[in-house]
Amino acid sequence: QVQLVESGGGLVQAGGSLRLSCAAAGRMFGSYAMGWFRQAPGKEREFVAAIGWSGGTTYYADSVKGRFTISRDIASNTVYLQMNSLKPEDTAVYYCAAGWGDYANSNGYSYWGQGTQVTVSS
Repeated sequence: QVQLVESGGGLVQAGGSLRLSCAAAGRMFGSYAMGWFRQAPGKEREFVAAIGWSGGTTYYADSVKGRFTISRDIASNTVYLQMNSLKPEDTAVYYCAAGWGDYANSNGYSYWGQGTQVTVSS
């Protein structure tokens, strides 16, 4: 059984920063990628960022490039999302995921966390 547990969400003013963490427990085999997605009220879940197994390859949605940074610690099975210069439109529930498929497609991930709320006030 694999579990992903997110933490670090909260309320922040526009222009502020938050750091999300996602700890993976359980055994996963192979070189899996980890990603972050978000879902705002009334909207579909959307890709935010992903990172390859070694941490040497990263991918970002255009809306967060230059503001968000994804990283991972293989030893502790933890992935991070540093979010800077936050905007009200970043408000959403953020989910971390792990899998072996298309990094930008939610169908490419096999395991999901429960989500953490990020609220950015104007």
